[in-house]
Amino acid sequence: MHKFEMLGSKFLFDENTNSLHEIDQLVWDILDAPSLEDSAVLAHLQGRYPADEVQEALGEIKLLLQQGQLVSQPLPAPELPLGEPLVKALCLHLAHDCNLRCVYCFAGTGPFGGCRELMPLEVGKAALDMLIKTSGPRRNLEVDFFGGEPMLNFAVVKDLVAYGRELEQKFDKVFRFTLTTNATLLTPEVQDWLNREKIAVVLSLDGRPEVNDAARPFAGGQGSYAAIVPDMQEFAASRGHDNYYVRGTYTRHNLDFAADAQHMVELGFRHISLEPVVGPATADYTLREADLPQLEAEYEKLAAYYVERFQAGQPFTFFHFNLSLDHGPCVVKRVTGCGAGYDYLAVAPSGDLYPCHQFVGQEQFKLGTVYEGITLPEISREFQAVNLYAKEGCSDCWARFFCSGGCLAHAYFANGDFRKPDAMACALQKKRLECALYVQAKTSLAQER
Repeated sequence: MHKFEMLGSKFLFDENTNSLHEIDQLVWDILDAPSLEDSAVLAHLQGRYPADEVQEALGEIKLLLQQGQLVSQPLPAPELPLGEPLVKALCLHLAHDCNLRCVYCFAGTGPFGGCRELMPLEVGKAALDMLIKTSGPRRNLEVDFFGGEPMLNFAVVKDLVAYGRELEQKFDKVFRFTLTTNATLLTPEVQDWLNREKIAVVLSLDGRPEVNDAARPFAGGQGSYAAIVPDMQEFAASRGHDNYYVRGTYTRHNLDFAADAQHMVELGFRHISLEPVVGPATADYTLREADLPQLEAEYEKLAAYYVERFQAGQPFTFFHFNLSLDHGPCVVKRVTGCGAGYDYLAVAPSGDLYPCHQFVGQEQFKLGTVYEGITLPEISREFQAVNLYAKEGCSDCWARFFCSGGCLAHAYFANGDFRKPDAMACALQKKRLECALYVQAKTSLAQER
């Protein structure tokens, strides 16, 4: 069980049952007792509260325990059979090139440490063929067009979607295509095609003009904000504000990132996400442990703004506040996470396979090719074996079923070990979850009124 305070309210969350309760100071203090035995609680709170009030509150807690809404002991780890990879998702690197020069780009402004190149159509087709072949009985498949900037290879994007539609009919599969773009090439013709094909789109914007332009300039040095925002607004409106996200990155240069999220909402975007930058410790933009108090305060500001907009009838979606306590991934999925290396693979323009987009170009993690499939299954098995119960500090963490032990790439690049999560990422994840739980409580109460 996890208790926390936020914006004047106190909460108790049970991670085993997804049970969330807003509590008062008395219940908060009862939970600090050495045990929930009557004698232990009464001794712990002696002189602070009337005994009858303590007994009444303690009785309510015990009733929740009896009803299964609270669990005093962690649930046992589920059995996790290891099997042959059944791939359900691909990240196709259609372009190892980009027309922007984002200062924090983990792809090295496009080429992922290699040469600037575009994926040939035949490689993309071979990737889709491989996905069909290795997906087994899975019917619903996902393909993300990624880069660099994939719109530099737009002709291949269109041809691959058309090829995917042929494969759907032939093999009784369903492709869900997503495209991640910096929006610099989002012409009216492109917008029409994306809408017609119902492609999910992730649009990159870091927030306020000065923040975005400092971090995301064109190759010539000029800012990108003015060139992309009108097209992004037009595009979001053209699809009825559905099936898109505006995604930004915050760095040490905009620790007040709640203002950037608010700016995106005020631009009219209804689905937004802001992610902490991932970078080397030596970079001036990389977040530091000393920044955590301000970052946590910013998430609370954003949570308060979210609730305010909801109560005013002007809601928006913030990716990390999307939380369902009634429905969600099965236990196995919560334990295993994203599936990198066996459920989900990334494909370089050459056709080489990697566990995910962040490992592309790291030759020690090359799994095979789209033509041969996974030829180094031992790497795949290594990724498959790293579930949250195999990770340092995760098995008894209250947030474990929502983060699944965190990102394998972040852990590896931060600590050189998949099994040792990045401490900074953990701290931010926990704070986001507390904010999401706060939002869940306050918006649910507003709906009941």
